[in-house]
Amino acid sequence: MAASGGWAMHAGRAIAAGRVAAGFALLLAPGRTSRAWVGDHGPAGEVLTRCVGVRDLVLGGIALHTVDHPQIGPRWVATCALADAVDAGASYAARRALPPVGAVWVPAIASASAVVGLAASVALRRRAAKDALRSQVPIVIVPKEHDPVHPIAQP
Repeated sequence: MAASGGWAMHAGRAIAAGRVAAGFALLLAPGRTSRAWVGDHGPAGEVLTRCVGVRDLVLGGIALHTVDHPQIGPRWVATCALADAVDAGASYAARRALPPVGAVWVPAIASASAVVGLAASVALRRRAAKDALRSQVPIVIVPKEHDPVHPIAQP
């Protein structure tokens, strides 16, 4: 892995895997996770928690699947970073009405994930551009009077 993209590839995978794990947790234990994040809102809170869980599961799965694809990977890592930024901002804005996990931990973790994800996306995009330039074969124009093929001498 190139130095400019190695850490970014690992970060993209780690963030995506964390998103998949969070998605499963939100889906499998919606009552517990919604109470920790937004408080006890009963079945209504569980519905929204499951919706966010599916979103995280799908986003994380696609990011894991595409992170090493030079054109698509950086875009999905950036998409996940945007989702994290929205989660952080929304949780921070409602912090006075949220339990400690939702008021402090969700904004902190989501902000860190958004910043690292955005930086990883930029690094992956730069790596893809460098790799594309490196893979181009230079075109050599040979004047007609200088035949590049050496004819075999006839006896």
